[in-house]
Amino acid sequence: MEKFRLKYTVTSILSALQVPRSSYYRWLAKGAVHIRTIEEETIIELCKKTKYRNGHRKIKALLAREHDIKLNRNTVQKIMQKFHLQCKVKQKRKWKSQGDSEVIAPNLLERNFTAIKPNEKWVTDITYIQYGTTTLFLSTIMDLYNNEIVAYKLYDHQQTPLVMDTLKEALSIRNNPEGVMVHSDQGSVYTSYAFQEFVKERHLVSSMSRRGNCWDNAVIESFHSNLKTEEFQYIKFNSLSNVSVAQKVEEYLRHYNEERIQKKLGYLTPKEFGCLAA
Repeated sequence: MEKFRLKYTVTSILSALQVPRSSYYRWLAKGAVHIRTIEEETIIELCKKTKYRNGHRKIKALLAREHDIKLNRNTVQKIMQKFHLQCKVKQKRKWKSQGDSEVIAPNLLERNFTAIKPNEKWVTDITYIQYGTTTLFLSTIMDLYNNEIVAYKLYDHQQTPLVMDTLKEALSIRNNPEGVMVHSDQGSVYTSYAFQEFVKERHLVSSMSRRGNCWDNAVIESFHSNLKTEEFQYIKFNSLSNVSVAQKVEEYLRHYNEERIQKKLGYLTPKEFGCLAA
């Protein structure tokens, strides 16, 4: 039709093709087969590559960074909506305080989640991972300079050794820095005498959120929420082996540190931003 309609009428073409006018206009109303543009194909591939974890702002940044394609963020958003590529919105969770306190440290961080150098401020927390045959507990430590996960441990319990071992690994990886502020909630493992004594022995500074206030440790809380939303979003509780869960956690942490760009870091990954300080 497109080829001949400039020369012949629609009626003449349909008559020659023996196609009823009603059939033609019904087909026209549904729309012809859409041929994807280069931009659309690239956005689809980027979303697949990042496992549909990113919103339109990060996809826009990746388009410019990896493919030298510069599009308005509204255009990127429309294309993602057109092909149903939006990332899953994480659900807000209710905060529940844990355990009785023994040693309470002051809130030195005071929601100042920025650091001017590595090993200035670390935040730490524990989260439940309920996708394996048994419930696992993930302890992580994040450096607020570049939001990099410095160390993590995944155990089948949430006793004091879990957080002690995570901190020991972080110190080992970062060559035993001193004076680092270590901020946590008031969970019983963090307020335990054993943990607080270890912090003191290694010349670190303990800081704690106010009781029952998750916003005082919002960055690490948000990270744990992203991990579950992005890596386990289509997985039912207790549907994997514990080994598979451990593999998925390890893969996500690698992705987070080395591939997942962040607006706060100028759309660099934590590792890339960290290299700027080296």
